Amino acid sequence: MAHAHSDRPLAFIPLKIAILTVSDTRTMVDDKSGQTLVDRLEAAGHILADRAIVKDDVEAIQAQAKAWIANPSIDVIISTGGTGFTGRDVTPEAMMPLFDKQMDGFSWLFHKISFETIGTSTIQSRATAGLAGTTFIFCLPGSSGACKDAWDGIFAYQLDYRHQPCNFVEMMPRLDEHLKREKART
Repeated sequence: MAHAHSDRPLAFIPLKIAILTVSDTRTMVDDKSGQTLVDRLEAAGHILADRAIVKDDVEAIQAQAKAWIANPSIDVIISTGGTGFTGRDVTPEAMMPLFDKQMDGFSWLFHKISFETIGTSTIQSRATAGLAGTTFIFCLPGSSGACKDAWDGIFAYQLDYRHQPCNFVEMMPRLDEHLKREKART
């Protein structure tokens, strides 16, 4: 997979990332998908802002996500788990109402990358992403393989200021422009 990079030297900007595992059974000891994300974000030079495990429950998921969205020091939330089709899988239902803007391309690209690893089984995931205020939220399946695919194929580039021609980091200072305009009108 080819990725464009600029010839001009850019400094790495570490992001503060919170990891949310959604599971009725996982603990910090056996949370492989959450740990996969922690390992990768730290290896990339980012900062683990917080980490939590919540039950497959809309209110519990939203409560944790809302607390992190309200925290100005958290740039990104990555959740793992609860994106399937069973009765307990409710992460998209919990997160999507919090989005100000949905990131349709994320799901498409995640599935394209995942297809290379697990074939047509990728359709069993409702991976999604969006923007809530100035916080990026990504909802991944609860497997360490899916977390590796998403990090290695998407986040490693889009969460790195040095990636060109564009990335999420360079747009972060402008994410709240609509809020600033509203304040100026009042």
